[in-house]
Amino acid sequence: MADSKAKTGDLVLVTGATGGVGKRVVDVLRKKGIPVRVLVRNTEKARTLLGPDTDIVTGDVTKKATLQPHYFHGVKKVISAASVIVGPKEGDTPDRQKYSQGIKFFMPEIKGDPPEAVEYQGMKNLIDAVKDHVGLLQGRLLIGFYENGIPFGPAWGSLDDVVMGGVSESFLQVGREGDEPVGIFRGVVSTANNGGFASIRTKNFDPVLDLSAYDGLELRLKGNGQRLKLIVRVSKDWDGTGYTASFDTQKNSWTQVRVPFSSFVPVFRARTVQDAPPFDVSSIASLQLMYSKFEYDGRLNPTFEPGSFAIPIASIKAYLNEPVTPRFVHVSSAGVTRPDRPGLDLSKQPPAVRLNKELGDILTYKLKGEDLIRESGVPFTIVRPCALTEEPAGAELQFDQGDNITGKISREEVARICVAALESPAACNVTFEVKSTVPFSEPFSIDPSNPPAERNYEENFKNLKQGITGKTGPVPEAYAASK
Repeated sequence: MADSKAKTGDLVLVTGATGGVGKRVVDVLRKKGIPVRVLVRNTEKARTLLGPDTDIVTGDVTKKATLQPHYFHGVKKVISAASVIVGPKEGDTPDRQKYSQGIKFFMPEIKGDPPEAVEYQGMKNLIDAVKDHVGLLQGRLLIGFYENGIPFGPAWGSLDDVVMGGVSESFLQVGREGDEPVGIFRGVVSTANNGGFASIRTKNFDPVLDLSAYDGLELRLKGNGQRLKLIVRVSKDWDGTGYTASFDTQKNSWTQVRVPFSSFVPVFRARTVQDAPPFDVSSIASLQLMYSKFEYDGRLNPTFEPGSFAIPIASIKAYLNEPVTPRFVHVSSAGVTRPDRPGLDLSKQPPAVRLNKELGDILTYKLKGEDLIRESGVPFTIVRPCALTEEPAGAELQFDQGDNITGKISREEVARICVAALESPAACNVTFEVKSTVPFSEPFSIDPSNPPAERNYEENFKNLKQGITGKTGPVPEAYAASK
C-alpha cells in the first residue's frame, strides 16, 4: 500500500532499500514529498525498517523471474543501491555495529549471493525490467526501416475515405529516398462523393506500448508543405476515439517534427469529443497518419490540395524533452577500475581494492554493471562513494572523476546526492567519485541543535564531464573475458 500523504513528482523505485544507503534514500525522497516504491527480498524487514505504509514489491534482482512486470507500473525513475552483502568474518552484533563502522575496521567476507550474480547479472535484470518505464535518452523507435528495406514495427494498412463513399486511395510503399531506406505514404486524394482524406494505419501493437516515460512523438519525414494529422488510439477496437494532433511539413524538405502528447485532442470522425477520458499514453494501441481536407468541427485544412502526393517517412519515435535529467541513479564504489591496474601499490589502497580478489572480484563486477548501465541508453548517473560511514551529512565534499581518490563519506550524504541527481540535467550521463574532505582518522560530527543547511549539489554536478569512467591501462582479464 502506498503512503497516503499527498506527494508530488514521479514515482521512484529504490532497490537495496533495506541497506545503509538505500534506507536513507527512501527517507530523503519521503521528506521531499516524492512518491517511492521499494524492491526488496525481505518484506517483513522492509516494513520494520521503513514503516507499514511503505509501497513494497518483493523480488530479487538476481532472479529475473521474480521481477514481475506490474512491479514497475508507474515507475519513472530508479535509484539502484543494491549491492553484494559484505560482513565481518567473525560475525557481527544484531544491529550490525561492526559493519556500520566500515570495511576498514573488520576482515570482510561475502554473505549470500556472489558478486557476479548481484553486481552484473542483477544489474542486467534490473535494467531490462525498467528501461521501457524510465525512457531512453535517444528515444524509443516505434516505426523505422532497416538498411535492407525491411520495416521495423507493425505493418501498415490503408484507411481512406472509401469507408464513407469517397474515391481517395493511399498505401505505404517501402523504398528509398536518396541513400536512406524509407516508407513512402503515397496516394491520390479526391473530394469526389463528399470525400477528402487518405490515411494509413498500423496494425495494433502487441502488447500495447507504455510511453508514459516520454513527452511526445517525433516524426522524421519529407513533406511538401502539407498539414497532416497524427492519430493515436489507446484501444484495440477498430473504430472509436482517436487522440489527434495536426502538424505542418516543410515544402520539399526533410522535417523533424515533435508532437507533444499534451497537444493531442480526442476526435471521432473529425469532431472533437468533449467527454472523452484523458489521453492514456501508457496504452498506445495503434498509429495513423492522415492527409485530409478536414480539420476538426467543420474547419478545413488550409494547406489541402486534391491530387497525388508522396511523403517519405524515415521514422517515428517517442522522445524525451530536453534538457534530460537522469532516470537511473546507481550507487557503485570508488576504486572500481583499480584492481589489476599496472603499477598499483595495493598497500596504499583502501580495503575494498586490496581484498577484491579474495572477495570474488566485487569491484570488477561492479565495473561490469556500470558498463551495462552506460550501454543501455537510459539517462543515468553513477555515483562512486569512498568508504561509507555512519557519520552525519554536512562535511565538505570533494567530487572527482578518474577514480583516484580515497577517503570516507557519510551514507546520509550519498543518499542526498542520489536524490539530487534525479533533478539535475548536469548530472545526466556522468560517472564520478565523491568523498568527505575530513581525514578518515578524524571523526566528523554536527551540533544536532544547529545542523548545517542542506547542501545544493548543482555546482558540483556542473563541473562534471561526460565520458570519464576512470578506465586506464589494460582491462582486467576477468572483465575482458566476459564482454
